[in-house]
Amino acid sequence: MVRSLALISLLLLPAASLAQSPAPAPAGADELRRYEVRRAASKIEVDGKLDEPAWASALVFDVPYEWQPGDNAEPPVKTDFLVTYDNDNLYVAFKAYDPRPGEIRAHIMDRDLIDTFVQDDHIVLMIDTFNDERRGFQFRVNPLGVQADAVFSQNEGIEDWSFDMIWDSAGRITEEGYIVEMAIPLEQIRFPRTAGSQTWGFDVGRSYPRSVRHRIAAARRDRSNSCVLCQVVKVTGFENLEPGRNLEITPTVTANRNDVAASGGRQPGPLESGDEEVEAGVTARWGVTPNVTLSAAINPDFSQVEADVAQLNVNERFALFFPEKRPFFLEGIDFFATPLDAVFTRTVIDPKWGGKVTGKEGKNGFGVFLAEDDVESQFLTIPGNQGSFNVELDDIVTTGVVRYRRDVGSGSNVGLLYTAREGDGEYYNRVAGIDGFARFSPSDTMRVQFLRSDTLYPSEVLAQLPADQRFTDAFQGDALLASYFHDARDWSWQLTYQDREPEFRADAGFIPRVDFREGQMNVQRHFWGEPGKDWWTQLNIGFAGVRTEDHSGQLTDERLDLYANFSGPLQSLVEVSIENNKNFVDRFEQRLYEDMNRFQVYSTIQPNQVGRYELFVDFGETVDFQNNQPADLFLLQPSAELKLGRNVNAKIDHTLQRLDVDGGELFEANLTQLRLIYNFNVRSFMRGIFQYLDLQQDPALYRPEISPFIEPETNTFFTQLLFAYKLNPQTVLFLGYTDDRVGAVDYSLTEQQRTFFFKVGYAFGL
Repeated sequence: MVRSLALISLLLLPAASLAQSPAPAPAGADELRRYEVRRAASKIEVDGKLDEPAWASALVFDVPYEWQPGDNAEPPVKTDFLVTYDNDNLYVAFKAYDPRPGEIRAHIMDRDLIDTFVQDDHIVLMIDTFNDERRGFQFRVNPLGVQADAVFSQNEGIEDWSFDMIWDSAGRITEEGYIVEMAIPLEQIRFPRTAGSQTWGFDVGRSYPRSVRHRIAAARRDRSNSCVLCQVVKVTGFENLEPGRNLEITPTVTANRNDVAASGGRQPGPLESGDEEVEAGVTARWGVTPNVTLSAAINPDFSQVEADVAQLNVNERFALFFPEKRPFFLEGIDFFATPLDAVFTRTVIDPKWGGKVTGKEGKNGFGVFLAEDDVESQFLTIPGNQGSFNVELDDIVTTGVVRYRRDVGSGSNVGLLYTAREGDGEYYNRVAGIDGFARFSPSDTMRVQFLRSDTLYPSEVLAQLPADQRFTDAFQGDALLASYFHDARDWSWQLTYQDREPEFRADAGFIPRVDFREGQMNVQRHFWGEPGKDWWTQLNIGFAGVRTEDHSGQLTDERLDLYANFSGPLQSLVEVSIENNKNFVDRFEQRLYEDMNRFQVYSTIQPNQVGRYELFVDFGETVDFQNNQPADLFLLQPSAELKLGRNVNAKIDHTLQRLDVDGGELFEANLTQLRLIYNFNVRSFMRGIFQYLDLQQDPALYRPEISPFIEPETNTFFTQLLFAYKLNPQTVLFLGYTDDRVGAVDYSLTEQQRTFFFKVGYAFGL
């Protein structure tokens, strides 16, 4: 790791030098559009009508550039943007003209369902209030007033849709198109403290989905400049504004009853009613200063009201990733993002209290997070080169994260990270490190991070580990990641190097693999169709390569990938790839599998506003990692999302996975998931989630050491029903029910658990 330390020092030198020599200005910077905004001349009611005198005197400018699929071409539709402000709110409006209003795509849905939302017509506003081209507050609204909001972090490349702000919007379809009106409370966003005029960056845009999705902006977009916030409209004139220091308190009450089947036999027994549990809690959010926010929770509700998407865990070597969905943890998550996933809040299971501070003062951004779990038994993920597995830890654990980031030059930054998980007993895991981001040109950037861990396992954990991982004393390990990106109009490429020592652990993050050195490269050539002449819009041809060795020098993985994808009419996308793989497996015996060929095809199409359809196929030679033998894989994943009228959304997807070995079919798994939603209006909906798994296995084809534990047939069926009412993101009412059933070869689906769930929360400000 001495070489790694030397390497990181060299890699960080360019970032440090940028403090004296800012990165070159983006192409076309002298052509940025600049405007001056005026205060509102009257009160404004957000109703989508724009009939107040304030709108007659507001700043107005057009949205004249189509940047996708056209290259700063004239868009097919006209859009006007209006903006004004007063002491309390920023007011914006869009007049989105459409020659065929009957074709406008607009549906009622819950806020922030971004994958569904982007299929509709909608407008986009992103505000860079510090005008530092690093971070923006993003707001999107469809023609019916449905909201989506996010924080966009330029250097990290993150659009954080978990960000929730309380703001008003209204949408109305007219004979000329549609109108959107918005009021964004100034106390909800951060901006500089100054008595004079301020300049903010405004990324103003519109999505117009028809046969292709036309993406339209108010400013020119350079395809050889990866910095979005460097190319936006500049609006000056926000004078004498006082950032809010609001205090928002949200008390919650949750109640649930969990009924579990009696155990004792192979088949679940009758359900035994659990006790009703009622719990009150409170979460507070306080603007300590205009740019620093404190969030704290006592006896909090960290419940998750949406079931995870089910994933097949058959023939998988490493732990599966499930994204965080709990609002307390998601707030300000971009402050804690680093190139390595060293912070993953789902490691905190059920805390009895938690606190978080995030903010930015000048060039300094920071975040602190602390929570104590209220469960005495949890699992640790033990990573390795060949796979990861869970072990049980009987301890109360406190998790803490400290993050600091310093802006350097015009578009770079350096940062520090410290994470700790401390048990009441002998257990701890502490990680500290440095990271950096450097922008050398509009097309060239680099990320780098170095981490060092210090870990101590208690005796009950050591007893569950293999002999080569029983570190009886505290042990240390290092991890390094360095990536260079070139992203231009015609060519893009990436080089990445990673090194993780066998002793490295990041228990507060998601690091399921260690003990490897890995090099990656990816090169793409881009071809752009000419709108109105070519039937296709974009074609990409690429090559990727990955080589991984463990720290003894043994080749463990190698992949060479040739691929191509193109976008065409009816919002279609087709990607084809051919892979050649090598895998080393150290289970039962050591064996290197070479020259394995895989073929993959992915396609999606959205022919109209009713349906969007996807298909993924993966087949070819692979490894049966459980038994350490060659195998043939067939994977089929079709899915469809249907919008029935304005109120009903249904999404169904299926996964068929089959593995054949010498002697026959090792297993076949079928996983079907249905998500059905009826939206009463923009504030309330009823949702059902249904997941069914049918897994068939042949024990005779497994090794003798494994076959006694193999079930020939396994069936599971999960149901979740939820009614939700949301006055705003914090004032909510949830009423839910879940049901788990399990079956096997000798008994049919039997209910093993059911839960009744109720939650109410009310947010008020002081």
